[in-house]
Amino acid sequence: MDMAKESVFSIYLKSKAKAKAEAKRLALKEIDKLIAVLQEAKAELKKKEADRAAKEKLANIERIKAMMAEAGVSTQELSGAVGRGRKAAAPKASAAAAKSKRKPSGPVAPKYRLVIDGQESLWTGRGRTPKVFQAYFDAGNSRESCEIQ
Repeated sequence: MDMAKESVFSIYLKSKAKAKAEAKRLALKEIDKLIAVLQEAKAELKKKEADRAAKEKLANIERIKAMMAEAGVSTQELSGAVGRGRKAAAPKASAAAAKSKRKPSGPVAPKYRLVIDGQESLWTGRGRTPKVFQAYFDAGNSRESCEIQ
């Protein structure tokens, strides 16, 4: 962008240092007045944007009405068809929300029992396989052989 065409405000928006240096040259009343003018301009821009969005929405509604009339569909038929269609999917909870709703799980009953040299070893089947069980499985035995009935 050419510096001659660039507005004074855009120059100060790009550099806080330049904006602060310029603000030091102004009196406090002048800064307050500038802020008020900018806030007023902001409010006007917001109103124009809201009006533009409302006009666009109205135009979309009119276009949809024309399409419905062309297709021979009334608003009553449309609202009735919506109720007879598929049910809307329930909103899915995020993973974090799902975790927070879970009840803390208590101790889990052991699923596997292994007795070696009179020493009983129990394992829930969760987590890393204990060394005793891993050695037993590596020897060619199956999990089903030590499963608690």
